[in-house]
Amino acid sequence: MKPLGRHVLAEIYGCDFEVLNNVKRVEEIMVNAALESGAEVREYVFHKFSPQGVSGVVVISESHLAIHTWPELGYAAVDVFTCGDSVNPWDACNFLTREFGAKDMAAQETKRGILPGMAPHLVAVNS
Repeated sequence: MKPLGRHVLAEIYGCDFEVLNNVKRVEEIMVNAALESGAEVREYVFHKFSPQGVSGVVVISESHLAIHTWPELGYAAVDVFTCGDSVNPWDACNFLTREFGAKDMAAQETKRGILPGMAPHLVAVNS
């Protein structure tokens, strides 16, 4: 059965400290990664931590991109979840790796929403 979505979890290493610690730059790169993958951006929110680090999410019509950075370690944890056939999560991950000036990326993909065919509809009942 065809999955509803693709979820890539990426470990991005050896990134530029200044990029990972700049909330506006991380926001710009994440939004552009979504666009690079063919996604339609809906909303986004990012937060700068003290003394360093950025977390954020880009909501796309096809699901989301999320990030948390550890600039002092040159590391970013990223997940890219896309639904449908028009968006490629790997394009977003490769774009992020380039834009963060990373030395390496390790990632794995999980298929999401592989539903059993013709399963009975189960309803939770509160007793």
